[in-house]
Amino acid sequence: MDSDHLSVTDRPAVSGQNDAVSCRGVSKVWAAGTARAHEALRDIDLDVQPGEFVVFLGPSGCGKSTLLYLIAGLEAATGGRIQSFGEPVAGPSPERSLIFQETSLFPWLSVWQNVSFGLSLKGVPESERRSIARAALQRVGLVEAFDKRPDELSGGMRQRVAVARALAMRPKVLLMDEPFAALDVQTRQKMQDFLLDVWRDSGASVLFVTHHIDEAVALADRVVVFTARPGRIKTIVVNTLPRPRNPFSPGAEAMRRHLTELLRDEVDRAFAEQEALA
Repeated sequence: MDSDHLSVTDRPAVSGQNDAVSCRGVSKVWAAGTARAHEALRDIDLDVQPGEFVVFLGPSGCGKSTLLYLIAGLEAATGGRIQSFGEPVAGPSPERSLIFQETSLFPWLSVWQNVSFGLSLKGVPESERRSIARAALQRVGLVEAFDKRPDELSGGMRQRVAVARALAMRPKVLLMDEPFAALDVQTRQKMQDFLLDVWRDSGASVLFVTHHIDEAVALADRVVVFTARPGRIKTIVVNTLPRPRNPFSPGAEAMRRHLTELLRDEVDRAFAEQEALA
């Protein structure tokens, strides 16, 4: 590599009790024991530090989203272990909030009711829920939408409401599964800037799935590059480009080229596998 802002590590840091996320030997086989069984992930070792922004990058079907769901506790790993701040991940937790590509807002609820929905399930009184929702919407710049319905908002605004809903639960780990994939290029860039501001303010660790190399360069402290299925960690690229980042700088261009080279063979393998299945 030809930039001072790129480095590569193939080994995770030594795991500790204070890691926001720690994965050791994590594997996942969907429909295990049946004729439809297929291996999604194999032997994932990864540590994420508190307050770190980590991007998962890889070809379609490589298990990036699967790993996110395992860390969220929505699915159980077939092998290995996952811990968050020293505690085993045995199911969902308000400390780990997951934001999907689709915002999944309830159209019959107002914005503030959507934001505070998780709190309502915990039995938090309405006055407290309204206060927390207002504070979360303030952080994403949408207080004026407090009483509106989701269908009155643009796509980018709805995604900001989804982020506010996650922040209302005060998570220590924010898991994001291609949250900006459906947005146009200009809105996507605005949302990236917005997300970085929210991340800095919240102090949460972020694990972010994307197919877009430019997005990885813009956001990540580290980029975890996955192989084609079964997904393994091919390498981890450390991104020390200064923030705010200039997407046209020599360092950013060098990182784009490097990530493109790392992904080329994996994308070819993924396409070959899909053609064989077809």
